[in-house]
Amino acid sequence: MVKSLKLISVFVSIILVFCSFTYKTTDLKMSPENYPKVDGSTATIPLAINLRSAITGESIEDLQLKTVHTKTTESFRALQYGYADLLIVYMPSDSVLEELKEAGVKIIMEPIGRDALVLFTNESNRVNNLTQRQAQRIYTGEITNWKTVGGINSTILPFQRDTESGSQVLMEKLVMQGKKMMTPKKDYVISSMGEIIEKVSNYKNDKNALGYSVYYYIKAFLNDDYKIKLLRASGVMPSNKTIKNGTYPYVQDFYAVIRADEPEDSNARKLFNFLLSAEGKRLINDTGYVALD
Repeated sequence: MVKSLKLISVFVSIILVFCSFTYKTTDLKMSPENYPKVDGSTATIPLAINLRSAITGESIEDLQLKTVHTKTTESFRALQYGYADLLIVYMPSDSVLEELKEAGVKIIMEPIGRDALVLFTNESNRVNNLTQRQAQRIYTGEITNWKTVGGINSTILPFQRDTESGSQVLMEKLVMQGKKMMTPKKDYVISSMGEIIEKVSNYKNDKNALGYSVYYYIKAFLNDDYKIKLLRASGVMPSNKTIKNGTYPYVQDFYAVIRADEPEDSNARKLFNFLLSAEGKRLINDTGYVALD
């Protein structure tokens, strides 16, 4: 848990260093006391920080210390029970949406940006590409050796995320597409985005691990401190360009979400509308994400 929180902090710090935060809104201003309670996915924390700084004038440094997201699934529950006013979030599982429906909670969910599910391995692995069929067969348990997909003769260590994580939802939807993932060994189920990076980077000094996460999060760790590399998907390398133009195959939008009964004049509704505006799109792009046209 401590390692996971440390990695999230590193992630936010890296992203905020590389992004420009000179952006200022002209029309929408709120005091910190009146700012809506925002929750969402881990990978959207930098956007949440930049958004709040632009609206309230609070410093990026202060917001780094106090901005917390409860992750995809739990953030929808926070919205349901009134602990959050607005979400910046990836698509949840169907079961989460069903929970809201059964509780009689209607939501408005609009796409505001685009990200992708990426597979990654240790940088020393000589495999650089996996087709969708190969990835499926690895995670169904049909392929167990890297030699089968062009690597050395060594057992594949395929890590998975827990069932309620946004990354797991994307993996099942975009890559597996209905094919049932094998039941993983206990040590191969990872509860956080940060931990899966640690495992693939240096799991018991083994170089043959495989993992997956969202592109925006992973790209922050492509440096000398973390021994990981992204894999091409059927020959296409994930990048802002290939995600935006759709040539990378595992693309998924992320969303702004509010309750349908949110008052029209509330600050949560105003913030939601801002994220859909031209100004909001510029802020999303300025933070390093891929905004929708």
